[in-house]
Amino acid sequence: MKLHTHEWGGGDRTALLIHGLQSDHRTWRVIGPALAARGYRVIGVDLRGHGASPRGEGATPADRYGPEQFAEDLADTLPAGAALAVGHSLGALALWRAVDRLKPDRVVYSDPPFAFDRPGLGPEPFVVFRRIGTRAFITAMHPGWAAEDVDAELAGLAAWDSDTAVGLWAHPELSALPGAPAVPSLVQLADASAMVTPEEAAELRRRGYEVRTVAGTGHCIHRDDPDGFLASLDGWI
Repeated sequence: MKLHTHEWGGGDRTALLIHGLQSDHRTWRVIGPALAARGYRVIGVDLRGHGASPRGEGATPADRYGPEQFAEDLADTLPAGAALAVGHSLGALALWRAVDRLKPDRVVYSDPPFAFDRPGLGPEPFVVFRRIGTRAFITAMHPGWAAEDVDAELAGLAAWDSDTAVGLWAHPELSALPGAPAVPSLVQLADASAMVTPEEAAELRRRGYEVRTVAGTGHCIHRDDPDGFLASLDGWI
C-alpha cells in the first residue's frame, strides 16, 4: 500500500514523521517546519486508515489493520536510509516494526505503546472519542493546545477509520517490548507516561535505548510542548 505523504523543507538530510492513532500528518504542523528549518527534508505520512491514505482491505478489522500491516506500508512508502525517523504512539509501534527495512540513522519513539495490550488500554475509548470528540471536548482535554492543534485533531478524527483501533487490539500477541535497538534509538516519554511504566523504561535502558522524559507533558508531547519535544532531542539529532 502506498500511503499519502506531506513534505516540509528541502534539506539534504531526510526526516520521517509518523503520527499516532486517530491523527494524521497534520499533527506535526509545528515539528515538521521546525525540523525543516534545521536543514531536513521532512516527510510526514498518513498511516493506513488515517488522513488521505487508503483504508485496509479484508473481512474483519484484524485483517485490515495491525502492527505488521502498518509497518509494511511504511517500508513500501518511505525512503530507506533517512537521517532521522520519529514515530508517535501507534506511529512508534509501526516504526519499530519497520526499522530494519527503513534503516534510518537514528530513531525517536515518542511515548510508544510497545506493550499495548494491558489493563486500562484498549480500543473502546478511541472508538467512543470518534463520536464525542467535539471542539469543546478536545479544548477541555487539552487547554494548552493552540487552536490550530485542535483544528488538526478534528480534521484527523473526521478522516479516521476507527476500525484501526479495533484491529490493533486484535493482535495481542504483538504486544511486547522490543529487543535491542537495530539503530541508535531514543524513547521519549510523557511525564508519568501511561504507555511505558517505570519498570519498562528501566528495561529499555538495559536493552540499549536512550530514555528521556519531557516534564509536564501528556501523551501528545509534540503538541503539549513543542519546544520541550525539540529540546529533548538536543544532542540526539
